[in-house]
Amino acid sequence: MQKQLKNDQLIEQLKKGDATAFDALFDEYSQRLFAFAYKYLKSEADAEELVQEVFVRIWENRKLLKSDYSFKSYLFTIALNQIRKFFNKRAIALRYVTEVKGSESNTDNTTIDSIEYSSILNRIDELIEKLPERKKLIFIKSKKEGKSSKEIAEELQITVGTVDNQVSDALRIIRDALKNENLAILLFIALFIN
Repeated sequence: MQKQLKNDQLIEQLKKGDATAFDALFDEYSQRLFAFAYKYLKSEADAEELVQEVFVRIWENRKLLKSDYSFKSYLFTIALNQIRKFFNKRAIALRYVTEVKGSESNTDNTTIDSIEYSSILNRIDELIEKLPERKKLIFIKSKKEGKSSKEIAEELQITVGTVDNQVSDALRIIRDALKNENLAILLFIALFIN
């Protein structure tokens, strides 16, 4: 509770352009954000660049920050979107190289894996969109916004057990749909179970 209060104060100061508050939030979250990015990008330089991009966006949009929204969730949502853009850029570059050279013989496995991850992320988003509305809402609040079951239960005026059941059921539905897709389960677990 004390940490949340401190974060709320830092966010309010950041909204007013306080660089010290920005530095404090950077110090608080940059390492976790780096670890998250590195897990997908497999490159320290790319992960560092992503962290910088995320915090540049935070600074540029500081006046729009909401103290009642989880700052951590906001950060990681931006990071996940940046990771998707990264993979999409790689996919476009690979397509271009393939068209120019006329074959895929010179493409490396890292690039192919990147494209596969990107397409799996997109596939997971498609599956989430197909969930029943209530289940989808609860799942997104839990797994994308990073809210606890208790927070969601209070917000939606339902029990914690109902939240947990809806999230478990959504995970089962998505896992079942991904059963036959390459690397899908590993990526899904990395994205949503951690």
